[in-house]
Amino acid sequence: MPLRRGLKAAGFTLIEMVTVILILGIIIVGISSFVIFGTRIFVESSAVDQVLSQSRFGIERMTRDIRRAVPNSVRVLTATDGSYQCLELLPISASTSYLDAPFVPQSAQNTLTAIKSIRPINAAQSVLIYPLTNSEIYNPQGTIAKRFIVQSVAETSDQLTITLTQNVRFTEASPLKRLYVADSPLSYCFVNTASNVDLLLYQNYGYKVNQPAPAAMGNGALMAQNVTNALTVNPAVIMTPSTLVTNAIVHLQPLFSVNGETFQYQHQVQVMNVP
Repeated sequence: MPLRRGLKAAGFTLIEMVTVILILGIIIVGISSFVIFGTRIFVESSAVDQVLSQSRFGIERMTRDIRRAVPNSVRVLTATDGSYQCLELLPISASTSYLDAPFVPQSAQNTLTAIKSIRPINAAQSVLIYPLTNSEIYNPQGTIAKRFIVQSVAETSDQLTITLTQNVRFTEASPLKRLYVADSPLSYCFVNTASNVDLLLYQNYGYKVNQPAPAAMGNGALMAQNVTNALTVNPAVIMTPSTLVTNAIVHLQPLFSVNGETFQYQHQVQVMNVP
């Protein structure tokens, strides 16, 4: 059978193959650039979301504790070298109205009566009546003071009999017979690290006459990072003390930075409780 002439062999020429390879290379470069750009956007947005979430949690936690602070227990300490700034307060565990308590110049006794509170009152907690200054809250106890330790609590119907650890006399009576119960102070500290400032929470370090520095309070729980305040120039916390007609106000203004972007909170918290 004779061969057919002019029949072309199947396949690609070298020019066609090079052209296809070039086109595929251009397409792959375009797709990879798009994928890399999208991945970068995702990573950067995730970092921003994380900082926003941390900062929001820290501010909300601080706001909640400030609003439930014992009256006149909030105090602020800023290191002269800008290494830290701490906000200390005594959170209220329970509150009620007392019915009878020993006050100067009455005879000292170790019991007082109060209306049953919604939250329980337990041994080792502190009871406070009419605290007006930081020193009346944080100073060591004497037989005459405004803060004493609970030994036991007996409940009868809607009335409580609170036994204290010693015979005492409270310095002053509350005009509205308010009684506050608290556990231990806590501190929120903006601590300057090697790279930036971290927000830490310190608890269970006890009552200190002078407001303690972070090094004297043990290990703190990390609440937020990426704070960039220069604490001596642009403090993260400013407190306006209470007066006879207004409650204390805490101004929270931490500055956060991530991926070259900065955002600052301008948040005012009023200490709602009064003596």
